[in-house]
Amino acid sequence: MAARLAATGHRDYHRTDAAVMRLLLAQTPISIGRLGDTLGISRQAARKLTDGLQRRGYAIATRDTHDRRRVNVRLTPAGASYAAAIVEVIEALNSELCARVAPDHLLAADAVLRAALPDQDSRATAARLVPTPRGSS
Repeated sequence: MAARLAATGHRDYHRTDAAVMRLLLAQTPISIGRLGDTLGISRQAARKLTDGLQRRGYAIATRDTHDRRRVNVRLTPAGASYAAAIVEVIEALNSELCARVAPDHLLAADAVLRAALPDQDSRATAARLVPTPRGSS
């Protein structure tokens, strides 16, 4: 991931970026609390991730206009570009993996990984954010 993103000009990839940026791309704006819940981390950890994205110019956090207790996070134009690059790299890596693995094995691995998720909310989030492998129903 890091090497491929660096080749596109994004040299500051962090391991947590793939999940956070894909989520922000799909659900911008999102509250810090919801970000933490969706990622399975505390609000404090979600705030730390958000702070790091803001320092790098990828996100902006603002108070919700209807509920001043809530802080919403949205991508900046640079963040949207970075998120799109992450999605592109992930799609390329997935395609390369699909070319090396038999479709029935890939479907079986996908089913096992989805079943290993701890609860229905996690499985629903995965179903919404992570497509099933090609060739499946």
